[in-house]
Amino acid sequence: MNTQRYELPMFPLGTPLLPDAGLPLHIFEPRYVEMLERCLKSAEPEFGVVLIERGHEVGGGDIRAMIGCAARILQVSDTQDGRRGVLSVGVRRIRIEQWLPDNPFPLAEVSDLPDVDSGDINPTQIERLRAHIVLLAELAGGGAESVQELADLELACEPSQLSYQLSTLAPIGAADRQRLLVCASPQIRLDALESILGDVEAVFRFALLPD
Repeated sequence: MNTQRYELPMFPLGTPLLPDAGLPLHIFEPRYVEMLERCLKSAEPEFGVVLIERGHEVGGGDIRAMIGCAARILQVSDTQDGRRGVLSVGVRRIRIEQWLPDNPFPLAEVSDLPDVDSGDINPTQIERLRAHIVLLAELAGGGAESVQELADLELACEPSQLSYQLSTLAPIGAADRQRLLVCASPQIRLDALESILGDVEAVFRFALLPD
């Protein structure tokens, strides 16, 4: 199967972005200000987001993940301190085929990486995952109102969108979120999320033990 490749400006970050998740940014580094201007000249203002596996967001010299997410710019505003506020949203999963020379911002040749169809999702598993996420919100000390909002939240019907929605809601770290992003299908992602939530619950409950 031929995979279409295309160039995309890239924004390495300390946390991965999942499709359909919002991403607010405050851009101040000159090379990323230039990247933003280039994106805004495009008919579809997009850039790629990848997790920095080792290193730092500022200054370069980082080690970057090879699977990330394309983000579409929805809104840009100027802040009083001279920064540019950007509101974007994840739109699709991408694979980094080749990193290109910085120009001066990171640039890569990428291809889209859609999920493999895994068929229908088990509604019982979905409700179990939702309940687990609500429980973790309670263990983390979330307010009653925010916990109730999680419990009442309308979930997506399409399997990929649903798996990403639950992954975004889960109180997990960057490494676990990246693990979910790279899963090949919605079912694999949901199974991995269930395992991750069990580990997170164990950590939360250990932290709540009396000294």
